[in-house]
This record gives sequence, C-alpha cells and structure tokens, in this order.
Amino acid sequence: MTRAVDLARLWIGTPYLHQASVRGAGTDCLGLLRGIWRELYGAEPEAVPAYTRDWSEPSGDEALWQAARRHLLHRPLDTAQPGDVLLFRMQAGAVAKHLGVQAETGPTPTFIHAYSGHGVVESPLSRPWQRRIVARFAFPEEV
Repeated sequence: MTRAVDLARLWIGTPYLHQASVRGAGTDCLGLLRGIWRELYGAEPEAVPAYTRDWSEPSGDEALWQAARRHLLHRPLDTAQPGDVLLFRMQAGAVAKHLGVQAETGPTPTFIHAYSGHGVVESPLSRPWQRRIVARFAFPEEV
C-alpha cells in the first residue's frame, strides 16, 4: 500500500462537514485531500477560498480540475494505482467536483472519499463510480 492510502484510511469514520478538513471531527472530499497533503508535505500548497456546495456550477469553471493540475501529477485514466487521486464528474455536463483516493486495484477496486451523508468511507469503485472518473492524478514525490 502507499502512504497516501494509509493516511486516507486514518480518516475513515470522520463525519462529513462541508469545507472542513479535520480528521476525526469533520471533512468534505476536498478537505480529505487537503489533510492527506498536510500529512505528506506539511503546509497546504495554496489557500482554499470559501466555497458553496454548488461552486463552479454557475460559471462552468473547472476550478477543482485546474487546482489538481497545479499540484498533482497527471496520470492516464487506464493506469490505476493505489494512492491515485480520482476526480469525478457527478452528472453529465456538470463540473468535476468530487475527489477520492484509489485504495485497491484489481478485480475488486475501492476508493476512499468523504461522501455527504456518510462521512469518510472506503467504497467499492463500482462501474457507476468508474464511469464518473474524468481525471486521475498522483501525489508528487516531493514538493
């Protein structure tokens, strides 16, 4: 397993809380990635402005995708590795705005994510979830 997966699993059970990033207290999907980043590298790479649940939707701006490109390493969609950061488009035509960390690959893949109403969970990366993946990234070796 990778360090990112090990760290993500420490967050399992953390309640879902919009805009939060505190292991055990509350987080959303971006907060989960921010927390893993802090544990891997120290300070976050940039300040995250306040955001609403529908952020980027009115403008159609792919803000999360752009931020991922600035700080993570792009990986091909068809090369799943444990520790990959997954970016999801939850509805066709909508902006991509859900994140998770690939935990397991192979015949029963899983991913760890903060999901509204569920908190941080490790979920099967089922076909419906796989169809929503629009980008795959890796944490850099160093920053």
